[in-house]
Amino acid sequence: MSRIERLGDDLVAIDVEYNHTEGAISAYLLLGTRPALIETGPASTVETLLEGIRQAGLDPMDLRAAAVTHIHLDHSGAAGTLAARIPELEVYVHPIGAPHLIDPARLVASARRLYGPSLDSLLGEPLPIPRGRVHVLRDAEHVSLGSRTLTAYSTPGHATHHHVYLDRASGDLFTGDAAGVALAGSRYVSPPTPPPELDFAAWRQTLGRIRTLEARRLLLTHFGAHTWVDQLLDDLERRLAEREALALEAAAAGWDEGMLTERLREMTAREIDEAAPGEASLYEVMTPLRNNVLGLLRYGERLPRRATP
Repeated sequence: MSRIERLGDDLVAIDVEYNHTEGAISAYLLLGTRPALIETGPASTVETLLEGIRQAGLDPMDLRAAAVTHIHLDHSGAAGTLAARIPELEVYVHPIGAPHLIDPARLVASARRLYGPSLDSLLGEPLPIPRGRVHVLRDAEHVSLGSRTLTAYSTPGHATHHHVYLDRASGDLFTGDAAGVALAGSRYVSPPTPPPELDFAAWRQTLGRIRTLEARRLLLTHFGAHTWVDQLLDDLERRLAEREALALEAAAAGWDEGMLTERLREMTAREIDEAAPGEASLYEVMTPLRNNVLGLLRYGERLPRRATP
């Protein structure tokens, strides 16, 4: 049986139990006149997602929309499977991400460089979505999901193809990875920094934009609902600065992957031990250390071709 949490009369959080782990990936079900998902999770957990939808009292065949914050496979990987099974499902995405939902070959190749042979078991195979059912949302464009009207805002930094979705009426903001990775039930948040598009300057601007939206609740994909909005954003901005400083130090000193891995492991272990003791293994499932290290190394490699922060 799936784990679901009712966050409102029309809003249900579904734990897709990624990698057989509770508390790693949330998908959000909006009930109402146009039942919809925000995030689908990976293809590997689609059956758990569907069971969660049923537990919420909805026949999955009645879904009409799915909006993804960005196209990384832990957020969008099940969208193609859902579209194949539910003929009336429409999928909404950032303009840069749309071609990769229609033809995910390059997306899969990029993910395989990160995950290697474990990709198939961890994330599954994303299926292509027919072009006519993939809909681009531009910055500040509205979309009807459930019984709510949400606004998509472009929020790069973690990825260029990233949106957050704001329901201004309720103050709910669905943040994807733009508001970081937070351990549920704790006050710990940190930035996921995988390659290839990590951009610290853009991410700082994104946090400034999120603050102007005046959200009352942040709904993170990793993981769950958080109401400590100001502190979360402040803590995330501070840790972004620390990760950037580490990337700059590694680039200047010519560290290899092993050296940076050891430093980042020490940093995150200390942070988690202070804020959420005993949760290091869950954090590793949510945002693997190696992925974060490779993103910081990639950022450092790009420094000669960009202004140094």
